[in-house]
Amino acid sequence: MKTLLVLLLLSLPVLAQDWPEFRGPSGQGHSAERGLPLSWSETKNVKWKTAIPGKGWSSPAIQGDRIWLTTATEDGKSLRAVSVDLKTGAVVLNIELFRLKSLGPLNAKNSLASPTPILEGDKIYLHFGANGTACITQTGEIVWKTKLDYDNGQHGAGGSPVIYDDLLVVNCDGQEMQYVVALDKLTGKTRWRKYRTGAQAYSTPLVVRLPAGDQLISIGAYRTFAYEPRTGKELWQVSYGDGFSNVPRPVYGNGLVYICTGFQQPALLAVRVDGKGDVTKSGVAWSLKRGVSLTPSPLLVGEELYLVSDNGIASCLDAKTGIPHWQMRLNGNYSASPIYADGRIYFLSEEGESVVIAPGKEFKALAQNQLDGQTLASMAVSNGSIFIRSQTHLYRLSN
Repeated sequence: MKTLLVLLLLSLPVLAQDWPEFRGPSGQGHSAERGLPLSWSETKNVKWKTAIPGKGWSSPAIQGDRIWLTTATEDGKSLRAVSVDLKTGAVVLNIELFRLKSLGPLNAKNSLASPTPILEGDKIYLHFGANGTACITQTGEIVWKTKLDYDNGQHGAGGSPVIYDDLLVVNCDGQEMQYVVALDKLTGKTRWRKYRTGAQAYSTPLVVRLPAGDQLISIGAYRTFAYEPRTGKELWQVSYGDGFSNVPRPVYGNGLVYICTGFQQPALLAVRVDGKGDVTKSGVAWSLKRGVSLTPSPLLVGEELYLVSDNGIASCLDAKTGIPHWQMRLNGNYSASPIYADGRIYFLSEEGESVVIAPGKEFKALAQNQLDGQTLASMAVSNGSIFIRSQTHLYRLSN
């Protein structure tokens, strides 16, 4: 009987896990998928490779049999949503959402289509910073469109939207105006808006669900805020001097939220989430200044925290104390955030090189892989596959 039960369990289909937003289902770079490829190249373990029209650095968002990306035409005037069939790699939709009359400032490494879509049910939510935010259906029908009143700063748009219950929440940190806004995800109308002072920042918020009440962790220039996500009420804030142009998304675990403070004064802060008001002096458990990333987000796996700096210094820290376990130089430069899947940690450089390591207190490389072209977008994982967007193509990598 026991043998029969085991055979029946083994014969059941394994349900694929979606990757519905920037950094996956938890927003922290984790996937429960198994059977992922360890090694690949242009000729090995490539299930399909599809040319993506235009230019964009949004990461793939995946739900069911569809992959969603954003892109902009080469002249930057047309901002578009692109849908790709997961099984075949065919581009099935390429629709214009916004048309620009003029282009604002843009960092050389950025694009006009860098924020990652977020998927829920039959709706796709797409954000192009101050150039527009939209909700469409799986078939490409426009549900609503809006433009938020702020500027994209001197580098263009960066942060992606998040969903909390019936709200779509976006960081809007421009040079002249900074706030966090919650839109009704059904209509696009503003439900709450919380202004703050600072400067430009490009981070994606993180919802942390806690027994004492949920928190929306939002990194801005000079300080990070925790809000009550339903109302926008400020719960606590932590300051870090002149840090601005923050890009990494925060991660949470062990009762701590891990925050990269941005340019000018780059540091990593581990902040307790049970404080009230200004917790700059009382709430910081530990901080680190060496090897901190300006663009890639941290990755928390158990009690170890992993970082990769923009110039390729990978680090593993004790997540509770900040004490380093190891530090290793990887090849190349880094913008993509690392992921944890199938018991491995995957790093992806801007030059198309991936380094796969085993998690742990000692550095152990498992594989080193190379694809053509530039790769600034973060990986996605679903259906036993890894998805990588290059400057020109989208890859599905499978055993």
